[in-house]
Amino acid sequence: MDQPAEIFPLTVEELMQQYNPVKPQIEARLMDFRHIWETASDEELFLELIFCLLTPQSKAKTCWKAVERLEQKCMIAKAAPAQISLELGGVRFHQRKGEYICLARNMFSTRSLRATLAEFADAAAAREWLVENVKGFGYKEASHFLRNIGLGENLAILDRHILKNLALLGVIKEVPTSLTKRIYLEIERKMIAFSKEANIPMGHLDLLLWYKEAGEVFK
Repeated sequence: MDQPAEIFPLTVEELMQQYNPVKPQIEARLMDFRHIWETASDEELFLELIFCLLTPQSKAKTCWKAVERLEQKCMIAKAAPAQISLELGGVRFHQRKGEYICLARNMFSTRSLRATLAEFADAAAAREWLVENVKGFGYKEASHFLRNIGLGENLAILDRHILKNLALLGVIKEVPTSLTKRIYLEIERKMIAFSKEANIPMGHLDLLLWYKEAGEVFK
């Protein structure tokens, strides 16, 4: 029987070696995100919400291509869940996610997404509301959405790649088998503490660890 591959720890020094060359790209990407909140319409913000509904267990670039396809075909405003699902090629659980998109569309057809988010005192409060009210959003998806529209740079986006690297860095003992609210917020606190200790801002740290896995700074 094959032995499992040995996992080597990741040191802060090794992380910094990767961080310094890519830091300008990360800063530029975060600037792009902030610009979205400053300038985007409700419709443009909703595209980012759709993207974050699609990303669980699917590749980010595949999900964004699906969003662009829906927009180009003018399907977001009126298409039925089954029609939307047919356009989600390569996205896992596409039927369920087509339903989520339509439920979110219905919600924000009677209220402004921008105005709703602007009501909250901080990103953490906005995240709580999104988790409670947008079907398909857990803490990871809500954090991802808020970061991508320039509101949540200090929130943790705990996908499997980030969790794996937090374990390699010794921030957490192991990757949890499930993420309850309590566990998510506990790991987020540890990640925030590590970012301060390593002198890498939270928004930078997330994109850095994503870059380490994917080889690029995306969204």
